[in-house]
Amino acid sequence: MSATIDTHSHDDDHDVHHHKETFVTKYIFSQDHKMIAKQYLITGTIMGVIGVLMSIMFRMQIAWPEQPNVLFEALLGKWAPDGVMDADIYLALVTIHGTIMVFFVLTAGLSGTFSNLLIPLQIGARDMASGFLNMVSYWLFFVSCVIMILSLFVEAGPAAAGWTIYPPLSALPMASGGSGMGMTLWLVSMAIFIASSLLGSLNYIVTIINLRTKGMSMTRLPLTIWTFFVTAILGVVSFPVLLSAALLLIMDRSFGTSFFLSDIFIQGEVLHYQGGSPVLFEHLFWFLGHPEVYIVILPAMGLVSEIMASSSRKPIFGYRAMIASILAIGFLSTIVWGHHMFISGMNPFLGSVFTFTTLLIAIPSAVKAFNWITTLWKGNLQLNPAMLFSIGFVSTFITGGLTGIILGDSALDINVHDTYFVIAHFHLVMGISALYGMFAGIYHWYPRMFGRMLNKNLGYIHFWITAICAYGVFFPMHFIGMAGLPRRYYTNSNFPLFDDLANANVVITVFAIIGGVAQIIYLYNFFSSIFFGKKAEQNPWRSTTLEWTAPVKHIHGNWPGAIPHVYRWSYDYSKPGHDDDFVPQNVPMFEGEEELQH
Repeated sequence: MSATIDTHSHDDDHDVHHHKETFVTKYIFSQDHKMIAKQYLITGTIMGVIGVLMSIMFRMQIAWPEQPNVLFEALLGKWAPDGVMDADIYLALVTIHGTIMVFFVLTAGLSGTFSNLLIPLQIGARDMASGFLNMVSYWLFFVSCVIMILSLFVEAGPAAAGWTIYPPLSALPMASGGSGMGMTLWLVSMAIFIASSLLGSLNYIVTIINLRTKGMSMTRLPLTIWTFFVTAILGVVSFPVLLSAALLLIMDRSFGTSFFLSDIFIQGEVLHYQGGSPVLFEHLFWFLGHPEVYIVILPAMGLVSEIMASSSRKPIFGYRAMIASILAIGFLSTIVWGHHMFISGMNPFLGSVFTFTTLLIAIPSAVKAFNWITTLWKGNLQLNPAMLFSIGFVSTFITGGLTGIILGDSALDINVHDTYFVIAHFHLVMGISALYGMFAGIYHWYPRMFGRMLNKNLGYIHFWITAICAYGVFFPMHFIGMAGLPRRYYTNSNFPLFDDLANANVVITVFAIIGGVAQIIYLYNFFSSIFFGKKAEQNPWRSTTLEWTAPVKHIHGNWPGAIPHVYRWSYDYSKPGHDDDFVPQNVPMFEGEEELQH
């Protein structure tokens, strides 16, 4: 496991002989992992703005149904006659919002950004194993984003089958307006996105295994690299299954097959489909869909672990236990998908098996939560914005995870399935937690990406408004979900049973609007600091990992001379016998010094 490849030959003249880059090769078709990380981040940010705007629109519809709204009229055009949102576009907004946030922001935006930025820098490599494949991976992601956005403008409307695109609604082009060309573009976009993810994941795996610098054994890797590594493996294992489901769905839509269709009636007419099963699609979708939760959350866990150690000036607690829990989460995440299907007619015995594996995954998750809390305990806490978002991550991960115990039990899940309780659970444990991890990573590694510092005071304002609004939105959803309010309904005004919950929906929407608008503070801070932020020093956080040994000015190759060798693990903070409270990994051990690995 500790074998490495020597990448140090001719290091001293690396930059002298490197080709001169033009604007196009440096900023557009770049093969430098640091520039590709910025491309992923900025593209993911733009998609995130679109996704959040959609969520604000459909929240306003739920809070004030059938009331004219000038925002709807301006943005939705024919889908909001006289400012009143059409029922069809509501489900389309929910569908594209979920797709954008889960895949384009939290998968590609988070993992693509930080895997690209940190893997070569933290393992001591010049670049990814294949710079060309890395570039192709980003541009496939960009093309998939463009196609998804274009699907919003087709005449019949964008895909409207929910982000899970269950058949038969997604398999029959004539089923509704959102089942037509918009659905086809959705499937094409996702097929290209999956190709991008697979290329990226294979690149990450090969780079971590083969290009570690001298001395960088697997047990000296930062936890960030471990999470990127397991995330990439999960992507390679599970994404092809979604691709197969999408291709079979395209065949059902366009070539008359019946993989997912059987005994379909439309307006009294019997269609010719027979023999297929929509439940088969559910199995294929959720075989990706649940590992996808951890493809999203594992990189955030790695970033948070790194930031907590650095900002508490303490070694991460339980380093080897953290690695074991990452591996356990990676394995268990592939055998729990059935808990999304407890009401699909599943055999009760099989349901009990999925209940057992689902509850089992709480153990490694709890190990991580306790280790983060113990890392903070009696630490010299530096409460910068990155640290606050990291602590916020632990908070939402625990509160969201506790409700997962209810949803993971087949008997209890039946009562709250497809209600707002489910929305509250997965938004807290996956959506908000992953966003917190992403924000924490941006605030921490922004100096490494752009050579400048973000405004700390704006960061504090961003954190506190976001944190208050996140709980303001999703905490009440648990209660309206337990009261039985179903998700994805365009309006609940036709159900007197839910009249008492109308005010709760208004409160949720107000928090959603405030939280969404508050992201403008972050966007201003992010883009203005690129040009006007305070210039960063080489190691502003006094961290131990290798990325802070590279010069602030970006060069294609990371280090101007020889690649640094590694002599110690990643978390030598506040180590007795040293003058400083941090010892970088490239500092040799002095005679008699013991290497600590908790």
